[in-house]
Amino acid sequence: MGLNKKSVDDINVKGQKVLVRCDFNVPLKEGKITDENRLVAALPTIKKLVADGGKIILCSHLGKPKGEPKPELSLAPVAVRLSELLGQEVKFVASPVVVDDTVKAAVDAMNDGEIVLLENTRYRAEETKNGEAFSKDLASLADVFVNDAFGTAHRAHCSNVGVTEFIDTCVVGYLMQKEIDFLGKAVETPVRPFVAILGGAKVADKLNVISNLLEKCDTLIIGGGMAYTFLKAKGLEVGASLVDDTKLDYCKEMIAKAETLGKKLLLPVDTAIAKSFPNPIDAEIPAEYVDCDAIPADVLGLDIGPKTAEIYAEAAKTAKTVVWNGPMGVFENPVLAKGTIAVAKALAETDATTIIGGGDSAAAVNQLGFGDKMSHISTGGGASLEFLEGKELPGVAAANDK
Repeated sequence: MGLNKKSVDDINVKGQKVLVRCDFNVPLKEGKITDENRLVAALPTIKKLVADGGKIILCSHLGKPKGEPKPELSLAPVAVRLSELLGQEVKFVASPVVVDDTVKAAVDAMNDGEIVLLENTRYRAEETKNGEAFSKDLASLADVFVNDAFGTAHRAHCSNVGVTEFIDTCVVGYLMQKEIDFLGKAVETPVRPFVAILGGAKVADKLNVISNLLEKCDTLIIGGGMAYTFLKAKGLEVGASLVDDTKLDYCKEMIAKAETLGKKLLLPVDTAIAKSFPNPIDAEIPAEYVDCDAIPADVLGLDIGPKTAEIYAEAAKTAKTVVWNGPMGVFENPVLAKGTIAVAKALAETDATTIIGGGDSAAAVNQLGFGDKMSHISTGGGASLEFLEGKELPGVAAANDK
């Protein structure tokens, strides 16, 4: 995977029109932005391009309008909040087709250092199909393209891949650069010992990740719901725990693969059990723990136990690089969050490079208050998973190489 990409630091955009693909896919409630992390994360790239005297044209998708204008998914509120965060006007150019003559006129009238924001790119049906007409429309606005949307990097859409065929200078922004530096280098050239921690509910979601990381890491730690399929594959009774019976052979193969490669594969030795899944998810339940070779037939495992938490924390503390994707249990429940908290705490206390691979693990680390103690928290769930699988991401590949 070519990870040496040109970035905004390698170009001079003075007087040029710069199209920037950002990730402004923020949660909205009654027209108000409820979490603006993604807006804040985009500011360094935007400020750099403004300071260099470019004419900045921002674009992003929001939600799933499925190719038609949906007023509740307009980026208008983003322009308002971005203006406040940047301390300068971000002019929203509304068009149901994203690019039309009014938009072109607005862009032509821009002065250096000014910013406009286009409407939701997914208002156009071609966006998700990478259709040429929309890619050309977007490219017609700009001299330079900057991709700073890692969350969409695993998709080949008009606004992150198609457009690069019609603009010569295509580089990555600071946010993309950081993802490539941390995630890419962790997988390609990690400082060892390299420990990977995988959790989450389903083995099926992580098949390629498990296999790829076994080849790259020194120790692979398995927790979360998918651990019970591994335990069953080892011949243990897992009661009513979540199990994917179609993946038992795969788990056996992975256990054998770890042995062949001389890698440590750590599985839980004890588990939190309950008669049923908590309903609602954060409902008070009694904490009971049993060893994994003594799980009663009528209960289900919902978190790693304290012995396992200690083993996993110790393993994380010996590492120089740690990648973590997926919680250790039902972290939304205070009783069943203990395993995830123990791992997060261990990562917060280590000097290792700690990389959190988006999605639920990022949410867990932030909710538990350990976010600022991690070296890097990925902004992309699906994209970071595909990166860890060793796949080439179209959005990264489309940028110019150094």
